[in-house]
Amino acid sequence: MSTPAPATVRALELEKTARAQRLRRYGVWIAAAAILVGLPHVLRTPVAIPVMNQMGIAVVFALSYNMLLGQGGMLSFGHAVYFGLGGFIAAHVLNLAGRGVLYLPVPLLPLVGGLGGLVFAALFGSFSTTRAGTVFAMISLGVGELMASSALILDKFFGGEEGITTNRAKAPALLGLDFTTDRHVYYLIAFWALAAAAMMSAFSRTPVGRMANAVRDNPERAEFVGYSQRWVRFVSFCAAGLFAGVAGGLFAVNYEILTAENMGLSASGSVLLMTYIGGVGYFIGPILGAVIFTFLQSMLSDYTGMWLLYLGILFLATVLFVPAGFAGVLMLHAPAWRARRLGRLLGPYLLAGLLGLVVAVGVVGLLEMIHVVVSAPTGRTAKRLFWMTVDVRTLWPWLAFATLAVAGAVGLRWAAPQAAKAFTEASRPVETR
Repeated sequence: MSTPAPATVRALELEKTARAQRLRRYGVWIAAAAILVGLPHVLRTPVAIPVMNQMGIAVVFALSYNMLLGQGGMLSFGHAVYFGLGGFIAAHVLNLAGRGVLYLPVPLLPLVGGLGGLVFAALFGSFSTTRAGTVFAMISLGVGELMASSALILDKFFGGEEGITTNRAKAPALLGLDFTTDRHVYYLIAFWALAAAAMMSAFSRTPVGRMANAVRDNPERAEFVGYSQRWVRFVSFCAAGLFAGVAGGLFAVNYEILTAENMGLSASGSVLLMTYIGGVGYFIGPILGAVIFTFLQSMLSDYTGMWLLYLGILFLATVLFVPAGFAGVLMLHAPAWRARRLGRLLGPYLLAGLLGLVVAVGVVGLLEMIHVVVSAPTGRTAKRLFWMTVDVRTLWPWLAFATLAVAGAVGLRWAAPQAAKAFTEASRPVETR
């Protein structure tokens, strides 16, 4: 009996590996769908569903931006244009459906927003993608400011400063669902977020998606092998605009109002923060960044008026210390996971984390008391901090928080090298005999 040739054995091994990867990929999407279905039944607080709706929209928006920056290397300061225009078009179509001019159920509105984003992405991308790097970034900034100012001029379409409103309850029902409750809207957003994420993941594995990575890393080499870097950027730009428009359509359905602010520089900056905090270039990075950003925006803003300052500190710390973002930090631990050495990191990481928490408590306490001194009404000197009330006129709170900040920083300076050493030991390759 003859034995298989080495080439045949190698081919069979590669096929088996590819099949295992496909099964693992399908398992991830099935698990994500199951989690999305069960979340409303687990999180029963009144604010849970509205916050998760906002997170779902932010996830689609951030993933679309990652198609530009992470996959194509195109730094855009005006990506919210396609989000906002898709939302405005979807809102106008929803108003037409509500008046009976056309038949369009609410679940199809994200497609309308996506088509709107695609059309305008093709329009603006036809000239902006001819350039790369800083020039492209400046063009995107100019387009963003142009459309933000046009929103105040073309008030018949954009509604001026007040924007436009709509009512999803007046749209035709689909299978008896009128989407008048937040729970119904949640499942609609969850469906489109999962579908859009799956399609963007599939796009990243297409030849165009692979060539976008090549154009990002070495555009001259991409030209030498026969691909036009301009057309690769254009196709990626249009795809990003399509999914940004889908997110805008979901925004119109969820909030039932669109304003010029939704396609201004602030919205474009927000999606940039989400992507960088989560991790540029990693598919899961924008998802993590969108969840973190939305949680801080929705929850932290209820406790302090300085939440934007804390978000800026988080962004600055991410760029300085973990430029790969939270997803990059997770990926760095893949060797330790495969070597089954993550347990060795528990102690050093826990110590460093507790010391970092001490530093955070001290810094936050000092910043909040400074905020009271600078901006509180005359006569108000008390501030609720960490389940206790402090008087900023007394000395002991200042000393206590300053001591926590300094002591935690000194301890963290000692613990950080220990954690780094433990990480290096846990990540070294497994010795094979």
